[in-house]
Amino acid sequence: MSGVMKRMGMIFRAKANKALDRAEDPRETLDYSYQKQLELLQKVRRGVADVATSRKRLELQLNQLQGQSTKLEEQGRKALALGREDLAREALSRRAALQQQVTDLETQHQTLQGEEEKLTLAAQRLQTKVDAFRTKKETIKATYTAAQAQTRIGEAFSGISEEMGDVGMAIQRAEDKTAQLQARAGAIDELLASGALDDHSGMAKDDIAAELDRISGGTDVELELQRMKAELAGGSAPKQAIESGSAEAQDAPPNLRKYDKQ
Repeated sequence: MSGVMKRMGMIFRAKANKALDRAEDPRETLDYSYQKQLELLQKVRRGVADVATSRKRLELQLNQLQGQSTKLEEQGRKALALGREDLAREALSRRAALQQQVTDLETQHQTLQGEEEKLTLAAQRLQTKVDAFRTKKETIKATYTAAQAQTRIGEAFSGISEEMGDVGMAIQRAEDKTAQLQARAGAIDELLASGALDDHSGMAKDDIAAELDRISGGTDVELELQRMKAELAGGSAPKQAIESGSAEAQDAPPNLRKYDKQ
């Protein structure tokens, strides 16, 4: 049972993979990859902006602390000049505490500045890669589109494409039906001419008229043939042709000669 389930799972995965392969368009996949790269580049740029904002905030704090330190130093000097050594000592103590904060902020500032430089460089490199990928993507898409169009044109010319195959089958069916109708019409004409079928339109000829038409047509041919022979021999063709035509008329069946006399 376990082996059957594994086999069913393999068959399902194989069919699913084949279906996905048919549904996948490389151009759409490339566009999606390019979009994800743009999103990543945007995140990196946002990170650079955040680090730069933090660095700028530290710079403002450093400027404030340095201003306070300068002010305390001036107060200490003034207090010492007025003989207030205790005030001078307090001002210098506060200034020393501010200096420690300034040192810590300067360290953080340097760290943020280094991170900002790294992120900026990474963003520039990523931008270069994204631009190169975009160029390659468009080239691949154009090549794929051209190959796809060339394949479709070749399939259309060879008749193996699905659309042209349907058209070819329709043409073949039309030709078969046309040939069948032509054969049926010819068979009906032959049956009507032979009298096997009755013509209810009143336009069909009876057997006597048909036989007269046949003899008349044969006589006309013989007359033309005798005339051409006479021209080639230099003789008189009309008399011979008339005599020949009369002789052929006498050779007609008895039933037709009866109608001729009438």
